[in-house]
Amino acid sequence: MNKSIAAAFIAVLALSSCCNNDGGKFTESSLFLELPEYCPTPDGMAIDENGNLILACPNFADTSKPAVLMKITPDGKISKWMDVPVLEETGLAAPMGIDFGEDGELYICDNQGWSGSEHGQNRGRLLKLTFNKNGEPVDTIIVATGMEHPNGVKVHNGKIYVTQSLLTPMSTKKTVSGVYCFTCDDRDITVTNSNSDKNLLFTIETENPEVKYGLDGIVFDSTGNLYVGNFGDGSIVKVTFDENDNVMKKIVWVQSPEQLKSVDGLCIDSATGNMYVADFSANAIACVTPDGVVTRIAQSPDCDGSDGGLDQPGEPIVWQGKLIVSCFDAVTGADKVNTAHDKPYTLAQIELDRK
Repeated sequence: MNKSIAAAFIAVLALSSCCNNDGGKFTESSLFLELPEYCPTPDGMAIDENGNLILACPNFADTSKPAVLMKITPDGKISKWMDVPVLEETGLAAPMGIDFGEDGELYICDNQGWSGSEHGQNRGRLLKLTFNKNGEPVDTIIVATGMEHPNGVKVHNGKIYVTQSLLTPMSTKKTVSGVYCFTCDDRDITVTNSNSDKNLLFTIETENPEVKYGLDGIVFDSTGNLYVGNFGDGSIVKVTFDENDNVMKKIVWVQSPEQLKSVDGLCIDSATGNMYVADFSANAIACVTPDGVVTRIAQSPDCDGSDGGLDQPGEPIVWQGKLIVSCFDAVTGADKVNTAHDKPYTLAQIELDRK
């Protein structure tokens, strides 16, 4: 068997090992939706109580376009849901991770530091939007402010968990990042991005000296374990809790440089327990089985996403039996496959066969 055939055979076996654990069958990504002109940078996603897919567009690639939340109905119709409330000092909003609470309220990581405004540094916010019975916004509550780099958010058992991808005051030779925890009743908490913050649950160091970016994606499994992605190290950290929600243990659960170069957004398919990972730097999606076997299941070269290619995947979500992926397409660099921001602005999809 020559080397090229052997490599292909090994790749097929690796893919099968991920699929066979749940009987799934994976295909290459295809185009799910082309977004409007005013959505140049799609990112976080969440599903509302009516089954609509909500998409956050911080629009970092063109901050002249206001940050918006888009609504995609189960029959595929897309429309602007709302403008995201701006920070008065910057005149901008930068919604990244979003998640709905148990009462239908929406939590938003407003990452002002990513907005490019010189006034946005350490002015990131965790916002809570409440709605009336008609789904119209009623109030915007500032849960926390002063955050350097709020990125991913998940609501679990009445608490809000937020990743901070950078904690510069705590970083030395290594990049430090962390997870903050707030209650659903918290408001107007000022964060200092240091160990003095009582809401700082834990910190992690990123070992990679070339990619100084830490915790990003965040998800809970069905048994209450927390998983966070360390972007720079391409690893996933598993966190277990005691009965009082105190951190009991945290370990590097997955790290496979050949299969996973970076870790951005994370999601878990409740039907199978498989985790899906947006490999932002490699233009790829990985699958991680419940026992920690990681396999890259889709990958695209540098592309514009028009044919459904993974144009810098930022966030995955399982919706209506498919894996929907937002194509961030805004960052370049030596470690990135992506070389330029370009049109169209897209969401990709990967079919999931759960039989």
